[in-house]
Amino acid sequence: MATEMIPPAGAPAFLAAAGWGGARILPLAGDASFRRYFRVIGEGRRAVLMDAPPPHEDPRPFIAVGEWLCGHGFAAPEILARDLAQGLVLLEDFGDERVRERLDDAPEEELDIYGRAVSLLADLHCLPAADCLPPYDRAVYQREAALLTEWFCPAAGLAVDEAGYAAAWDAVLPIAEQDAVPVVTVLRDYHAENIMLLPDLRRSRGLGLLDFQDALAGHPAYDLVSLLQDARRDVPPAIEAAMLAHYEAIAPTSRDFRAAYAVLGAQRNAKIIGIFTRLCRRDGKPRYLDFLPRMWGLLERDLAHPALEPVAAWFAANVPGAARGALRIGAGAA
Repeated sequence: MATEMIPPAGAPAFLAAAGWGGARILPLAGDASFRRYFRVIGEGRRAVLMDAPPPHEDPRPFIAVGEWLCGHGFAAPEILARDLAQGLVLLEDFGDERVRERLDDAPEEELDIYGRAVSLLADLHCLPAADCLPPYDRAVYQREAALLTEWFCPAAGLAVDEAGYAAAWDAVLPIAEQDAVPVVTVLRDYHAENIMLLPDLRRSRGLGLLDFQDALAGHPAYDLVSLLQDARRDVPPAIEAAMLAHYEAIAPTSRDFRAAYAVLGAQRNAKIIGIFTRLCRRDGKPRYLDFLPRMWGLLERDLAHPALEPVAAWFAANVPGAARGALRIGAGAA
């Protein structure tokens, strides 16, 4: 077992107090944050232990959003026990079948599974945004987009016009901010690796939701981008087009919806390029660099939309084509 996947010292006592004394604790997964997950196996039952250690992590947003989702009929993991001081949360176990692996093995199911995932978003977007969520506002958009100039550009040896970058985003973000669509709960990391396949298709369209602790109140196109312009797997353009049309057929949209989708796609993809570079340089996780060619391809597709002309012009002037794609740097590079 990897050292970083050794269960936290307080886990056995926490589980005993929750009625799971003597259960086995097995490593399940880590992610790009400090959170870790373990499978807990007792007598004829299983659960998932989330270790969100303070001060690096705070499980309260996950719990609040999860309880809101469950209260509105969506399949977020039920909270079985919690110890906020230790950052330990015992969760319902959705099993092992993620959408990612299922589609890798059975790509012929993409239309059905993505269709259900988009329909779930339409269900979610019929509701007002959860009261517990802060807004996805201009300051957040700009802070996220700036991760590209803060991390990727220095790593690529580029000296860029950072003020002009912010001004370009200021020119295009109103398309999403002023779009005449309802403000909704934006899960923000809704993609094939965070959606579980459940055996009961009547429960939340057979889809279990994970990793929603960073949810905000914002534009409905954002989670569509997260799903259909996936950072970790290639979604065929024909599937993306079909799913956009499917969403527009079943959910409230507007004349500017496709433009907002492109703006938020570019913003998200620029952010992720910065995040993946940071994960390598700061956190010693160079495997995330493997995703950069896909992210640049997605970003360039979004930049081709007329609504993105100011941002596309900035990239043309500051990031030459040869710099867009793979980045070969050491994890500890300065």
